[in-house]
Amino acid sequence: MQLEIMPRKKRLPAGRAPLLLLLCQLVRALDVPLDSKLLEDLVQPPTITQQSPKDYIIDPRENIVIQCEAKGKPPPSFSWTRNGTHFDIEKDPLVTMKPGSGTLTINIMSEGKAETYEGVYQCTARNERGAAISNNIVVRPSRSPLWTKEKLEPITLRNGQSLILPCRPPLGLPPPIIFWMDNSFQRLPQSERVSQGLNGDLYFSNVLPEDTREDYICYARFNHTQTIQQKQPISVKVISVDELNDTIAANLNDSEFYSAKSNRERPPTFLTPEGNASHKEELRGNVLSLECIAEGLPTPIIYWIKEDGTLPINRTFYKNFKKTLQIIQVSEADSGNYQCIAKNPLGAIYHTISVTVKAAPYWIMAPQNLVLSPGEDGRLICRANGNPKPRISWLSNGVPIEIAPDDPSRNIDGDTIIFSNVQERSSAVYQCNASNEYGYLLANAFVNVLAEPPRILTSANTLYQVITDRPALLDCAFFGSPLPTVEWFKGAKGSALREDIYVLHENGTLEIPVAQKDSTGTYTCVARNKLGMAKNEVHLEIKDATRIIKQPEYAVVQRGGTVSFECKVKHDHTLIPTITWLKDSGELPNDGRFTVDKDHLVVADVWDNDGGTYTCVANTTLDNVSASAVLSVVDVPNPPFDLELTDQLDKSVQLSWTPGNDNNSPITKFIIEYEDAMHEAGLWHHQTEVSGMQTTAQLKLSPYVNYSFRVMAVNSLGRSLPSEASEQYLTKAAEPDTNPTAVEGLGSEPDNLVITWKPLNGFESNGPGLQYKVSWRQKDGDDEWTSVVVANVSKYIVSGTPTFVPYLIKVQALNDVGFAPEPAVVMGHSGEDLPMVAPGNVRVNVVNSTLAEVHWDPVPLKSIRGHLQGYRIYYWKAQSSSKRNRRHLEKKILTFQGSKTHGMLPGLEPFSHYTLNVRVVNGKGEGPASPDRVFTTPEGVPSAPSSLKIVNPTLDSLTLEWDPPSRPNGILTEYTLKYQPINSTHELGPLVDLKIPANKTRWTLKNLNFSTRYKFYFYAQTAAGSGSQITEEAVTNVDEGKMAMASRQVDIATQGWFIGLMCAVALLILILLIVCFIRRNKGGKYPVKEKEDAHADPEIQPMKEDDGTFGEYSDAEDHKPLKKGSRTPSDRTVKKEDSDDSLVDYGEGVNGQFNEDGSFIGQYSGKKEKEPAEGNESSEAPSPVNAMNSFV
Repeated sequence: MQLEIMPRKKRLPAGRAPLLLLLCQLVRALDVPLDSKLLEDLVQPPTITQQSPKDYIIDPRENIVIQCEAKGKPPPSFSWTRNGTHFDIEKDPLVTMKPGSGTLTINIMSEGKAETYEGVYQCTARNERGAAISNNIVVRPSRSPLWTKEKLEPITLRNGQSLILPCRPPLGLPPPIIFWMDNSFQRLPQSERVSQGLNGDLYFSNVLPEDTREDYICYARFNHTQTIQQKQPISVKVISVDELNDTIAANLNDSEFYSAKSNRERPPTFLTPEGNASHKEELRGNVLSLECIAEGLPTPIIYWIKEDGTLPINRTFYKNFKKTLQIIQVSEADSGNYQCIAKNPLGAIYHTISVTVKAAPYWIMAPQNLVLSPGEDGRLICRANGNPKPRISWLSNGVPIEIAPDDPSRNIDGDTIIFSNVQERSSAVYQCNASNEYGYLLANAFVNVLAEPPRILTSANTLYQVITDRPALLDCAFFGSPLPTVEWFKGAKGSALREDIYVLHENGTLEIPVAQKDSTGTYTCVARNKLGMAKNEVHLEIKDATRIIKQPEYAVVQRGGTVSFECKVKHDHTLIPTITWLKDSGELPNDGRFTVDKDHLVVADVWDNDGGTYTCVANTTLDNVSASAVLSVVDVPNPPFDLELTDQLDKSVQLSWTPGNDNNSPITKFIIEYEDAMHEAGLWHHQTEVSGMQTTAQLKLSPYVNYSFRVMAVNSLGRSLPSEASEQYLTKAAEPDTNPTAVEGLGSEPDNLVITWKPLNGFESNGPGLQYKVSWRQKDGDDEWTSVVVANVSKYIVSGTPTFVPYLIKVQALNDVGFAPEPAVVMGHSGEDLPMVAPGNVRVNVVNSTLAEVHWDPVPLKSIRGHLQGYRIYYWKAQSSSKRNRRHLEKKILTFQGSKTHGMLPGLEPFSHYTLNVRVVNGKGEGPASPDRVFTTPEGVPSAPSSLKIVNPTLDSLTLEWDPPSRPNGILTEYTLKYQPINSTHELGPLVDLKIPANKTRWTLKNLNFSTRYKFYFYAQTAAGSGSQITEEAVTNVDEGKMAMASRQVDIATQGWFIGLMCAVALLILILLIVCFIRRNKGGKYPVKEKEDAHADPEIQPMKEDDGTFGEYSDAEDHKPLKKGSRTPSDRTVKKEDSDDSLVDYGEGVNGQFNEDGSFIGQYSGKKEKEPAEGNESSEAPSPVNAMNSFV
């Protein structure tokens, strides 16, 4: 019976007999398992394991080693034959056999020649069970002979002739590799015109003068001996017919020329192979090489076809510029007719090669070893094929079976030997030989008849660890003859496995298709045959599967950015996983930009080639799991390339391009720019934009422009760099398409007309010789057009024109080709002159003390002599009405645009005399002034006194000194002084109001309280009202006598009762503070309003109902400064704030501007001194102490 592990399997049905391993007879046999313990006493016939190749070419400079290795039990002995007779190794001192091996070593390096040992060798390995033989090993030494010496005549031929340089290398073993080089060992260049044939010759389809050289050398390289032989150099000279004069031609014989063919153009002819047809034979499995080389002028091109078939796509290759067709792994199906075609413009020629594929013998089924037990049957099958069909012959132990000892259990039936009821004496090694004229095959297969009790080859107590829900395979490799049966048990006292969840393989393996946690345990396999029984225990553990609970995710990142992939793994606690990251199924680049942390892969400074698939692989000793994510590296596109201009017309061209790499972000559009190398070299202008799906664009062109184009690609990340510029394209000249723009006619002098325009640029000129035809005539006259042609300028001056007369003007472009279309007519005016008439009937209406309204009559239009710009009012202050400040001020100007006949004068000083006049304005300047008109402004309120200071303080008096207002704005009628005391708790006392005559600048207040702070409010008055106030504070002196008396009193601060009282007061204050904060947090109200009211203006401060006094006055410190204007500087002088109005805020330009009705644009306001209470208002938030003051 044969032994073999088979993929077939059985399931044990529930409730059936114990699980048995039944091994059936197999189609083919295996070797006996070479287990070390099994081989200690298991007999096995020899098997050849290693041998030298059939065709064994040796290096004659080294010792000869002929290999022959075999295995068997007992170890085999070895013998050799040479040329069919016994090779007695012991008689040749140069030959030794490796101990325990059949390998021969022939020591020819010390003495002897390799040729002596040339021949056919065969090795035989033999033991008590049979004999195995090797192939016939043909030993031949390699040969690298020299070229035979020959005299090579120089070759001279005409330009265009064909040429074959023969190589004809010496015959070597193996054949040499041929190549052509020069004296400098540089390979000669080859092309479609010049190439080397399969035979080593160098073929020229036609020669050129550059083929002239004296060192065409053919080299033969013998790889086996690592030697190179070279042929004598060949000299070739290519001459032109023109170089031959009649005398030289007359002295040359026809034989001195390499060929008599004409150097004119000619159709192709084949240099190799010759004729119209040839035949080629090749062996199956080799490379079929077909060659066609043709000559002709121009150089022919070679094409290949297979008649009645197609060339095999994956096995066909073209070499030597398509002159050689190669088909690898050729088979019988490749037989047929192949045709090569040589073509040039003058014709074509054909050659048919008939290919026949033969085949040396090849195996269909080689015989396999048989291991049988006594009484069993078996067979050896030897099937081979070839072309022609090989002959099958059998040998037994190296002897032809016809003369081998007879075996009654053996019967030969062609390619099969049938064995019946074998016995131990039937053991032998059989050889099958399949041969035909192209080679042979030899195979050894033994028949080994054994009687052995069961043996289990799997190691005892093997531990299997399997992942849950996966198949578990428990091995029970066994051997025995006859073939044992196998059954499995689970647990120490378990019964044979019966459940159908188990699968039993014929090699003894138990499979649990879906292992679960309860599959854990000890399993026992038992093998039995008629000679005995064997058993073995194995153990199974089930582990949790490794899972990736957080997989890496698809990422898109711009070039230069950073990306992170996360990979979190959950695994069995008894297994330790290793996390490996792969890129495109390979290792990560060895680059510091890639960093791997516990659960993350971070790629910094991403490059284009970093894009791809990143895979996280979690490996344990039992399983592995992986998850992948794709990284797309995006960036702006690469520039387009291969720009090409086609369909070139006068005013259009088609531009095509090849898009660059879009860097993983689709191209949305292409931007096309052009450069005009003739007019604006180096400047690129926008031409057009097209969709990202287009690669061509039809471009409209202008005449007489030397165009170059470039293209930029745009995607969601931005714009690519520009492409390389296209070729230049110069369009034909044409007449201009447009005329100059911005045509104007304005006079610079009263008697001229200056015509200006914006000239055409070079791009718009449409041709050379750009000029302008300037034409003009008076609008209201009957004159004909006057024209002049000027160069490429932008201005022309017409002299001798009347003043400010309307003209019709037109400017037309022209060049060397012709005129532009008729231009549009524009109107202009000759030069202006100053107006001749002043506005009349000027009237002034004083609105208030700072504003006046002026009216006038317009001047006649003809007297303006130009474009009316408007009217301009000059006005100035003559003197103060109080006559105390008589001074002339600078004149002020207000301009009112257009034809307005009235306007407002703001910012006037009250109680002042003003003078004004009005003038008309045109583009040339001002006309004469109108007669002066005088007006006076009424009184206004004065400004604050210029200063206020307190001097000579005493115990009960203070003296105030001040300066009058800098701007009284009228006649001062009196001063008003208000003051009130401030006590130690910062409360304001009753307010005292005094009126002081206007002629006073000093005043003394008496009967004041000593050591008391007072606050003073001081302002002046006119008939128009009260002016801005100025404030100040001062303190009366301390009474030193009372202070001395107080110092003689007992210091109560040192008395105990006083200290206790102060502590009680402090405790009470603390309690009140706490209550205060609680009420405030709950939304309680505090008398803050009273504090604010206490700081109001004394004029509007409400009186307390009980005592008629003002509210509290508080300050954080005794000397804390009040708000703006409330405290004096160190010299106790208060400076007034300047509130003068500025005329820069009105009128047009620096002179101010008004609306059409004369009203001022914007606000006109002055700053006033803050009221007294504002000066005392605290800038800090209410404090708890102030809150306490409200309670006390």
